[in-house]
Formats: sequence, C-alpha cells, structure tokens
Amino acid sequence: MKDCISTEEGILQLGKEVLLAESSAVANLAETLSTPFVKAVNLLLGCKGRIVVSGVGKSGHIARKIAATLASTGSPAFFVHAAEAAHGDLGMITPNDVVIAISYSGSSSELLTIIPSVIREGASVISITGSEHNPLADHATVNLNVHIEREACPLNLAPTSSTTATLAIGDALAVACLDAKGFGPDDFARSHPGGALGRRLLTRVEDIMRKGEKLPSIPVTASVLDAVKEITAKKIGMTAIVDNENCVVGIFTEGDLRRLIEKVGDIRQISIADVMTKDPTTTTASALAIEAAKTLEQTLLNQLLVIDQDRHLIGALHIHDLMTAKVI
Repeated sequence: MKDCISTEEGILQLGKEVLLAESSAVANLAETLSTPFVKAVNLLLGCKGRIVVSGVGKSGHIARKIAATLASTGSPAFFVHAAEAAHGDLGMITPNDVVIAISYSGSSSELLTIIPSVIREGASVISITGSEHNPLADHATVNLNVHIEREACPLNLAPTSSTTATLAIGDALAVACLDAKGFGPDDFARSHPGGALGRRLLTRVEDIMRKGEKLPSIPVTASVLDAVKEITAKKIGMTAIVDNENCVVGIFTEGDLRRLIEKVGDIRQISIADVMTKDPTTTTASALAIEAAKTLEQTLLNQLLVIDQDRHLIGALHIHDLMTAKVI
C-alpha cells in the first residue's frame, strides 16, 4: 500500500496535481470539440418537449447538475435516475423530449436497459461517454466523446477528471443554448427570484417603499415643530412637505433639524416652508430598487421620496428598506 502523504508540502503537491490533471482534461476536451457538439446543441434547441438527463452513480450526480444548469438558463430540463426509469419513471419521457444519457464507460446496464425504449418512444438521445464507440454511443443520435488520458485519482480509479470533463461539456451545451436563445440577465433573474441577481433585476421601488400611514408628510403651511412630530412618529428620519394637492415641494430631515437648532436655537416659531430643502431628489414607484440605491449612493442621501408623473407623493424609501429587501 502506498504511504499516506501527511506533510503539508505533500498535501499541497497532491492537491495541485489533481487540479492540474482535471484542468488539463478540460483543456484537451476543448481541443477535440467538433461537429457532434454542434449537432447536440441543435437537437437541444429543436426540442419541443423537455430535456431529460439521466445517469447512475457519479454520472448520476453530474447529470443532476447538468439538468439544473440547463433549466436555470432557459432550457427546460429535469433529471431521471436510470434505475428508477426502468421501474416506471420512463413514463415521464415523451416523443418530443431529448434524452442526455451519461456513462463514461458507455456500458451502464441501467441506461442500456431503458435507451431502446426511449428510442422506440421517438425521443432523440445524446450520449456523453468516454469513447467514440461503445454500446451507449452506438444507440445514440449523437455521441459526445469526453475521453481523458487518466483520472486525477492517483489510483486511476475514482471518477475525477472524467466527471469534471463531463460536467464541463454539460456547461458548454447549456451556455451554447443560452446564447442561441438570446437568454439575458432579465431572463436569468426571472428563474432566480430568490438570488441576489433576481432581487436586483426584479425588485422595484413600489415593492418595498413605505406608503399609507407609514408615509411621513406635512403640509407646506406647517411649522418645524409639526415636522419634528411627524419625523418622530414615522421613524424614517425625515418628512415630505406637500402642497394642498399633495405634490412634493420639499423635504426636511433629522440632519436639517440638528443644523437648524445649532444655527438658531429656538425653532418654535419657524415655518417649515422657510427651512425645508426645496425640489428634493425623488424616484418613481416603477423604478428598479437597485437604481434607487445608486441614486442614494451618488447623492449621499439616506432617504428618497417616491412620486408619480405629476409629482404627487405616493411613497418614501429609506436605505434600510433596500438593505432589508437584500437589494444592497
């Protein structure tokens, strides 16, 4: 038995060798990519049903990832375990589907059991194997050869470089389809609403702004003391100033209040119209929340008033609202 590598230097060296072996396998795959890859992409693009990805063992794990990547990039796909397919799940596959069957040896008995039925059903088959000719490849409509010289495993036994190469070709298929379909950031966001990109591209100001009773507002005829009461009650650090038609004419913030007290001391007799900030920075309800965040960053503000096309006050947005919604 080979001695274990227990030194720090030995561990790092082996780690580097594995990474280099796997990166070399992917690089060699890029050099050999040819017409079968184009045919496979065209099959996927022409699929009128779903893309079904199948495999067993380590290939099954890779198949799940490929199916997930395809589905999230605009190519509807799902994973079916080859063994389960032979016991009823084959009913999920229709003549309009394209099946991606993964087996490096090309001789997985579970896949070879179901592929003839898949073909009889009328579905096309893309095989991903480690050679040009093998039982699975010979049944397939198109075979993608992901042959490697050896596994990154020192024993040349554990699927390592081969699974990395298979995963890489799956990513290449997904990205090629993504590009051909014109799948863009907005499409990606719609399929990832819970992710950071989804929140940035889908969340609008109207989704998170404060409105109704939570919206601070006082008339332009009010006093500074009225503004203080409104700021205290609504707890957003400012209040909007509106005219008799509810159009925004100004804003007054806690910072304005501190500076005013430092300057004049007694604020009891001061009208808000004399000290408010006129024509404040605003946004609209339909604006993306991330754009509102950029406005706050550029203007060094913490709050924005939300207005409609006629400058009527309809909401307010605080930087904390953006943080709570995980937009920033």
